[in-house]
Amino acid sequence: MAVIEDPAAAEVSLDPVRARLLAELAVPASATMLAGRVGLPRQKINYHLRALERHGLIELAEERRKGNVTERVMRATAASYVISPAVLGAVQPDPERAPDRLSARWLLAIATRLVREVGMLITGAAQAQRRVATFALDGEVRFASAERRAAFADELATAVTGLVAKYHDESAAGGRAHRVIVAVHPAIRAPEGE
Repeated sequence: MAVIEDPAAAEVSLDPVRARLLAELAVPASATMLAGRVGLPRQKINYHLRALERHGLIELAEERRKGNVTERVMRATAASYVISPAVLGAVQPDPERAPDRLSARWLLAIATRLVREVGMLITGAAQAQRRVATFALDGEVRFASAERRAAFADELATAVTGLVAKYHDESAAGGRAHRVIVAVHPAIRAPEGE
């Protein structure tokens, strides 16, 4: 996974043709091969490939000689991409600007910060050829009523606060702070037939 932190690279990746080419380049291919798959002229494919390559989203896998022509075989630099909210600069959601802890907007701002920070960690770890230590929970709970949901939220907050108090050590020499995020939101229903 690669994290796109450059606004220009994000713009390039969001173009529908280029996004399709990125998906196709999970398996290395030349412009000629891609032209056949996506139904565009090779020259147009080359134009889009140059833009993707200029922004580091694809790279040269190999060059093949075919008569008088050298065919460039390209591949995506990652299996998947995430656009960091940092590309939005000053307009990215900020939990400090919307501190209503019960609002969906605040939850989205927290999630945005999570994507930005974990993206930065992934990028830094990749450069240092290291892994990032993380932990996540994902589950679903069905509440019988709004009162039961509120009771759950209170009990969860008490449990997490207790765990944080138990394990947090402000004086730990060489210790490293970790962010804890717990979120509860309504689940999105899958369309009928899925």
